[in-house]
Amino acid sequence: MKTVRVRFAPSPTGPLHIGGVRTALYNYLFARKNNGTMILRIEDTDQARFVEGAEKYIIESLLWCGIEFDESVTVGGPHAPYRQSERRELYKQYSDQLIVSGNAYYAFDTPDELEQHRKKAEAAKKIFTYNAESRKKLRNSLTLSKQEVEKLLSEDVPHVVRFLIPEHTEVVMHDIIRGKVVVQSESLDDKVLYKSDGMPTYHLANIVDDHLMEISHVIRGEEWLPSLPLHILLYQAFGWESPEFAHLPLLLKPDGNGKLSKRDGDRLGFPVFPIDWIDPVSGEKYSGYRESGYYPDAFVNMLALLGWNPGTEQEIFNMEELIDTFTLDRVGKSGSKFDPEKTKWFNHQYLIKKSDEAVAEEFNQVLKAKNIEIAHGKLVKIVSLVKERVQFVKDVWNETYFFFEAPQTYDEQVVKKRWNEQSPEQMKSLVNLLETIEPFESAFIDQAIKTWIEETQFGMGAIMNALRLLLVGAAKGPHLGDIMDIIGKEEAISRIKNGIERI
Repeated sequence: MKTVRVRFAPSPTGPLHIGGVRTALYNYLFARKNNGTMILRIEDTDQARFVEGAEKYIIESLLWCGIEFDESVTVGGPHAPYRQSERRELYKQYSDQLIVSGNAYYAFDTPDELEQHRKKAEAAKKIFTYNAESRKKLRNSLTLSKQEVEKLLSEDVPHVVRFLIPEHTEVVMHDIIRGKVVVQSESLDDKVLYKSDGMPTYHLANIVDDHLMEISHVIRGEEWLPSLPLHILLYQAFGWESPEFAHLPLLLKPDGNGKLSKRDGDRLGFPVFPIDWIDPVSGEKYSGYRESGYYPDAFVNMLALLGWNPGTEQEIFNMEELIDTFTLDRVGKSGSKFDPEKTKWFNHQYLIKKSDEAVAEEFNQVLKAKNIEIAHGKLVKIVSLVKERVQFVKDVWNETYFFFEAPQTYDEQVVKKRWNEQSPEQMKSLVNLLETIEPFESAFIDQAIKTWIEETQFGMGAIMNALRLLLVGAAKGPHLGDIMDIIGKEEAISRIKNGIERI
């Protein structure tokens, strides 16, 4: 295989969709697997759609995911600059080169004139396309005399440069994922390569930069597949060897058909962006996976398996394992449905693999925000009791709040079901027992209560359900012996006494 050089080339027109993150990830995995180079290039030639802060957002998102670049706008490299707006002077010479070679032409049609052609076509129930048939009747350097063209250029009359799609030509392409693709040139239109504002379009800048940056493989979303014939023809027009292409399948919405969108996330309550994004114009905030409590390695693991199959039953991969296993020939052709619940499952798997100490350290930040202080050892013990039950560190609070604060209310449904006339006296008797237990530790508490229940014949269910209600305020929580061990004898007895009075 030739030296591998790949690029991720986003446009700073807004937040980075997770489909874009997956494209960056597949490029990264492919580069690292093949000892290649990973490049980040910012394609900002469409100044009208430029969004302030989007470039910084893209870079921060990819860094959070652990996707590193060998050459980029931040680290530099031998092919700098890596921002297309800073390379704009470069593209004019290549546009001119195509004019000279006869592979492109000047088009002087005004927007109003083109609109008239569209309306005329619509009236005839046709679609207007600037192509091999229509260009012969339009205002361009193919139909105007050389003198007229030179006069218009000298007078700086607004114009664009269009690619001359060859007539009656079969464009044969190869895609690593999709195989052989054949398109007839009659189905293509003469795309604009250079705009009247002095900026190249995506098509020209993309091809020129990929060539100059020696890109070996272009791995991008399938939405660019319709552009592949034009790009292949451009490479041929320049006399350059084209890179290999791989067009990735779409990420599909969880329900129904179609591409996953922000609206699907809003509707079903899950993020479609890697990190939070605040729209600089409207101020509207869109949630991201980072701020929603996902681990970056869990997010990346989930994303890697949306469209790529490792060929085994293994589902949990760290970045090194993904790099070692990834190949483009195991990327599918069809779209992959996004499953928000499976995404949570991945995060749960990564959370339970972490040590109790690590999760406790993270959860301590939640407690600090609530002005709660607790000894580290005790916090580790609390986390160990509930870690298997939660998907996110933030959820630990919902499973443990009763360790930090006594119940102020009691679940009415549980009271109705688990509290009866005998409960107050039984609980007062239990208080007398608890006062005698030393040391006040889970194993000793369990044995003492078990023996006491056998002697009194109160019934295990009746006692333990009522006790849980008084200690927690609801029918939830880990083993009662562990709860009392952690909150201590004095607090446990206090909660029982308060509960008897309140209920």
